[in-house]
Amino acid sequence: MARQLDYYFSMVSPWAYIGHGLFCDLARQHGCTVNYKPVFLGELFAETGGLPLAKRHPARQRYRMMELQRWREKRGLDFHLQPKHWPADPKLADGVVLAAIEAKHDPEPFMRAAFKSIWEDQRDIADKDTVIALADQVGLPGAALVGRADAPEIAAAYEQNRQDAIAADVFGSPGYVLDGEVFWGQDRIELLADALASGRKPFRSIA
Repeated sequence: MARQLDYYFSMVSPWAYIGHGLFCDLARQHGCTVNYKPVFLGELFAETGGLPLAKRHPARQRYRMMELQRWREKRGLDFHLQPKHWPADPKLADGVVLAAIEAKHDPEPFMRAAFKSIWEDQRDIADKDTVIALADQVGLPGAALVGRADAPEIAAAYEQNRQDAIAADVFGSPGYVLDGEVFWGQDRIELLADALASGRKPFRSIA
């Protein structure tokens, strides 16, 4: 039976973008089933003690910018540190991911295209025409998915993901969960790889 990986993310998270390709490659390598679970970070931060970027101490903001440069180099990516349309409201793109899942489509190609569009191409992920074009580009029914993205059932799934994240002790994006063990941040992918390769039992908090 395939192992399950719960993948919590926001489509506007730079860290989810930086780790996305490597995480998906790892999941495929180990034959894992990925449960894609977009979450609205503003609400998740409010519940778990995080702060939106603008409210963080300037030292933390400066350090974040250095980390983006380090990981851009480490992962071999080429992206803008401050893209033109960031931050943008992620709810439309997150909703398209959920609508794709509801319709039994694989959302990963759309996610890959959307991450690239934000960070490399500086496109507006909150714009409906942009999102439709991105979905169409990867063979998904863009107009239908965008039309479905704000449906009550999609909103309920979005809220359920938030509740699931809190229950799982996920507090940021990306959060990868294997057998109940949380790996927070794309810089933990190597640790996730070790856990998958070894088949060890999950670590638990002793608190």
